[in-house]
Parts: sequence; structure tokens; C-alpha cells
Amino acid sequence: ALALIQLRAQGLVPLLLLMAVVWIADIAAYFTGRAYGRHKLAPAISPGKTWEGAFGAVIAVQCYGLVIKPLLFAEADMPVWSVWSVILLLLTAVSIVGDLFESMMKRQAGIKDSSQLLPGHGGVLDRVDSLTATLPLIGFALLNLLPGAQT
Repeated sequence: ALALIQLRAQGLVPLLLLMAVVWIADIAAYFTGRAYGRHKLAPAISPGKTWEGAFGAVIAVQCYGLVIKPLLFAEADMPVWSVWSVILLLLTAVSIVGDLFESMMKRQAGIKDSSQLLPGHGGVLDRVDSLTATLPLIGFALLNLLPGAQT
């Protein structure tokens, strides 16, 4: 929460562009996993998640990163591709881990859906689990690793 308050000074656009990393990772993992998924990522925690889906998320986020990099940074402040790529890879990994953590908590509690507010979507927590895991990292990245992000 404190990171989000501090991010207000940098503006909403960089925050939303980086939050979209999480959404793109989720969507890409889902569709790639459905199409090509054969190897379960964590079958005891979330049997639908696959290594192929995770790989699809990484590829999609790296492609998205190519698109948003010039939108986020002035030419002089643009980080080298390797740094940017590692940050995107970390965001993707933390997003997947956050999703798995929330699934593990639900399984341990014997709950299928975290609420009935969004029927068919696993509940509210399933919509924000990846974001709650990645927002602190997004805040840290914008404030410390990517200080040249444009507002």
C-alpha cells in the first residue's frame, strides 16, 4: 500500500502499464497452457497450471515489454534490455508464485472459490492474487530500479 501511495508521484500510467504485465502473464499462461500444456507445474496446488503455460506467460510478457519500454522511458533514461528483461521475468515469476500461493491457501482451507462475488472466476482473490504478490515489486522497480519511468 505504501508503494502505491509513493507511486502516485510518478503517475498512473506507469503503474497501469506494469500492472498489465500481470494480466498479460495470467492470460497468456491460461491460453498457452490450454493449447500446449502437458507438464503440470504444481499438481497438488493447482492442477490446471502447466510449465508450458508459465513459459507462454514469460514469452508474452517479454513481447509486451518491448512495446511498453518506449512508453515508460525517455530515450536517455531507458534501461538496457537485459535489466528490463530481468525485471519483467521477475514480475512474471512473482505473479505465478502469488497465484500458486493463493491456490495453496484455498486448498488448505478446503475452499474452492474465495467468494461467490464473481461466479465462475474463483472469487475475488483469484482476480487479485497475482497483483497482491507483484505490486510491492512493481513499486520497488519503479522507485529504485527504473527511476526514469515517465509519468
